[in-house]
Amino acid sequence: MIKFKYLKQIIGLGLVVGCIILDQISKWLVLEHVFKPEFNLETMSFFNWISAAERLSFVSTDITSFFNLTMVWNEGISFGMFQNGNPWPIIIMSVVISGIFAIWLIKSKCWVETISLSLVIGGAIGNIIDRLHFRAVADFLDFHIMGHHYPAFNLADSFISIGIVILVVNSLFFASDKTPNNKEH
Repeated sequence: MIKFKYLKQIIGLGLVVGCIILDQISKWLVLEHVFKPEFNLETMSFFNWISAAERLSFVSTDITSFFNLTMVWNEGISFGMFQNGNPWPIIIMSVVISGIFAIWLIKSKCWVETISLSLVIGGAIGNIIDRLHFRAVADFLDFHIMGHHYPAFNLADSFISIGIVILVVNSLFFASDKTPNNKEH
């Protein structure tokens, strides 16, 4: 079998790009094809949307008894903390953290790290694109039960959360598997 020196990093980069694309397409579909018709607004193609989309007002569409698509613009960080209207501190912080994770990804020797770091980086960049585009992150996945709502989120947030959980679980429960004879898992 041929061993490629940078296979993990190439696949990791592909996963980062895939996460960004899935996140942005999901936001375009929900904003343009679910919410805009609620306001009788003309929809845009994906490529026009990337350069010219505008923020929509609050709108919510019931999907099931426990799930809605609800338009929320998060100008802060997780769960709406630190909302001040200026996206640049959060953008800069996100770029720096993504850069640190990218260096870790480049040095990663473990498939679990590669995949989880790629999810975190892809999700972070997806949200950075929103901040550059809308000055806020488009959140719309709204789960609730008996009147209690989990804060709205998007696919990028899901990628970040899943990646962090995998990193933590891997480091807590499987880090001892990295013996000299078992460096890859």
